[in-house]
Amino acid sequence: MANQKSTMLRAMTRDGSARLLVINSRNMINQMREAHKTSPTATAALGRTVTAASMIGTMLPEAGDTVSISFDGDGEAGRIIAVGDYFGNVKGYIENPLANPPKKPNGKLDVGAAVGRGTLSFVKSVGAGDPQTGMTEIVTGEIAEDIATYFAMSEQVPTLLSLGVRVDKDYTCLSAGGVLVQLLPFPDDATVDLIERNAQALTNVSQLFELGMTNEQIADIAMKDVPYDIFDTLEVEYSCDCSRERMGKKIKSLGVTELKNLLDEQEAEGKPRELTAVCRFCNTEYTYTEKELIG
Repeated sequence: MANQKSTMLRAMTRDGSARLLVINSRNMINQMREAHKTSPTATAALGRTVTAASMIGTMLPEAGDTVSISFDGDGEAGRIIAVGDYFGNVKGYIENPLANPPKKPNGKLDVGAAVGRGTLSFVKSVGAGDPQTGMTEIVTGEIAEDIATYFAMSEQVPTLLSLGVRVDKDYTCLSAGGVLVQLLPFPDDATVDLIERNAQALTNVSQLFELGMTNEQIADIAMKDVPYDIFDTLEVEYSCDCSRERMGKKIKSLGVTELKNLLDEQEAEGKPRELTAVCRFCNTEYTYTEKELIG
């Protein structure tokens, strides 16, 4: 997979009312699409979720922490998962990568139909303690609205989130990105009013990136008339941390009896006595011989 980076800007209002994240995730989404061979609507659904997980991951307190966002809807996309880490790197999975319901009457991809109704869950693995979990009902299936609703209901943190993925005629990602503005404790009312006003210009963030706007220019739109400071810019990517050793341990955890049964089934079908596992996040295949598995 090509090692192309996406860029993320992180900033804060000078009065401490809100933090701002802006990501141009086109390269990340094309890496994702290359791994999963997604249809246009599946690219948009998983791409939006991956973009959000990348930004939310960078808000975790320590290196080694992760956040997992899961949409379990009844739409044809099936389960959608994205896992982001402290550095903003992310991996994702969609149960049906070919999900592609008819477009909306306005010609846009119908991500909501692909996702359907069900539950949205967050799992934050922070430090050495037990994972922090939260769950809400899927409201629209359009991803951004659902995640913003989760923050408001489960964490009581008012959040503005705009996500967009535009797919080209050849199914590659033409443009993609996200803007996240999250209020901090005791925000200034005047600042909040300005942020809410500016949000109206961010409803189609993928189009802003397609027009060639930079993260900084989009941040200026989000913070128009609000003094703010950029405190860093990150390079992030779609990156799976699977390995042959880690996958082998998972297979061995099935136990000797189950492994022998599976190997016997392979032999009965005229195949070599070996087992193949596929990573669901990057579709890398790992094949293990009987000797490797049992000895």
